Amino acid sequence: MPQSGAEIDVSDKAAGAADFPLPPFKAFAWRVISLHMLTYFLFGLAALLILDYRQAFETTELRYLMRPTTSPWVAAGPGLQPVRGLLFAFVLYPFASSIIRRSHGALLLWGLFVGLAILGTAGPSPGSFEGMVYTKLPFGLHLFGLPEVVLQTLLFSIGLVRWCRKPARWKNIASGIGVGLVILMSAAGILAALKTS
Repeated sequence: MPQSGAEIDVSDKAAGAADFPLPPFKAFAWRVISLHMLTYFLFGLAALLILDYRQAFETTELRYLMRPTTSPWVAAGPGLQPVRGLLFAFVLYPFASSIIRRSHGALLLWGLFVGLAILGTAGPSPGSFEGMVYTKLPFGLHLFGLPEVVLQTLLFSIGLVRWCRKPARWKNIASGIGVGLVILMSAAGILAALKTS
């Protein structure tokens, strides 16, 4: 236990850090955008099918808050995620060096997402503390979508830290193909939704 007035070492070295170079912003931003898009799409699709979002968005109190899954806007969502991914990149980059170098950097990043973006949002989103306090949604509906976002941000955090620590050309190529497929599927979903509306 430190004596009164003694400094505590909170540097990266004290946290079990390794010496990983910080990628340039352009490379970092691509990793954030592509990983966000891919994990967002995969976990969103899984939740749509496993948790049956279609029924929940049409028959529960969520129908007053969420667009139906047949909406062109819902289909456009995955294709619009580069904007959100770029926002994440701008916000995370000043802290990226510290996160990448820490031995448990992925868990640190995931904790930030869970604490600030999922449970501690500024507004009353479903699943957040504010949402549980200020909305009329039943408690079960607050828990309903949490598995999707908690697992998506966990995989994103692990993937980002690992990719920044061990960059490889094949990862850029694979993520480029994946992002292209997500954008194509999003566009196809928009066209299909427009035909049925």
